[in-house]
Amino acid sequence: MKLVTKKLIHLLLVVLAVTLLTFVMTDLLPADIAAEVAGQGASASQLSEVRERLGLNRPILSRYAAWLVDICSGELGKSLTTDQPVMDALCSHLPVTMELLALSQFFALLLALPAGIITAWRSGSLLDRLTGTLAFGCASLPNYAMAMGLVFLCALKLKLLPATGYTPMSAGIVANLKGFLLPALSIALVEWVTLMRVLRSDLIATLREDFILLARCKGLPAWRILLVHALRPSCFTFITVLGMQTASLIGGAVIIETVFALPGVGRLLVSAIFAQDYPVVQGAVLLISVAYVCINFMVDLCYALLDPRVRTGMANG
Repeated sequence: MKLVTKKLIHLLLVVLAVTLLTFVMTDLLPADIAAEVAGQGASASQLSEVRERLGLNRPILSRYAAWLVDICSGELGKSLTTDQPVMDALCSHLPVTMELLALSQFFALLLALPAGIITAWRSGSLLDRLTGTLAFGCASLPNYAMAMGLVFLCALKLKLLPATGYTPMSAGIVANLKGFLLPALSIALVEWVTLMRVLRSDLIATLREDFILLARCKGLPAWRILLVHALRPSCFTFITVLGMQTASLIGGAVIIETVFALPGVGRLLVSAIFAQDYPVVQGAVLLISVAYVCINFMVDLCYALLDPRVRTGMANG
């Protein structure tokens, strides 16, 4: 338990550092938030009243402390442009981002797991070299370039899927998934490469271990050796990379959501930055940082499930 407590404290400090840095950066921007809220032609007294109402006259640490107190009570403030509570705005946009990330990681795993296992088993073969060439080509393209290529091929030429737009789940699962396929594939076709290469490398090293040689001498089938004996001890780096990818994609989905006009947290964040709606920016950054540290914490828990030595260390702690 001591190890878990230390990890939670460390993750809490990361969240505090990220949110404080966001506060400082927004405070240093040359734009006058009070002037944006009051509108053009506002008098000095009106600007002073807006600054007083928003707390802009107080020191930044005082405002940050008050913001933390509001968070503990479940309040993130209100949008400066729409007057909508920031919590409501995030909750309405979060399901879109979560569905996009879930589908993209599902497709990435669907490609990476079989490719990594097969190429590790047939290392150096023609199939391994072809897969490596394909992976190199996919990895050389950024997400937005992959998105443009998929839109051109699947939407404009073949007319199989819509190019942009979002259909809520309530309007039908099929229509909803059609709107998410291209965005999810745009991410997955780039992210699967790293997962595949990491899994392949660790599997090749594991397949050279003595216990794998013993399993082969016993006459166990290849699928059992790979999936039962070799895969589990080869997943540590794979899980780490998967967790880091999922966490980073929460922020990286900004471009894909903008390209495909998906109303997710990333697009909300971009709109808030352009509108200088700093309460929404701070709330979105808080959400992304909390999600990032939570995913990393879950990765550590997965280590404990995979490796008995980690569980023993936690128990002794």
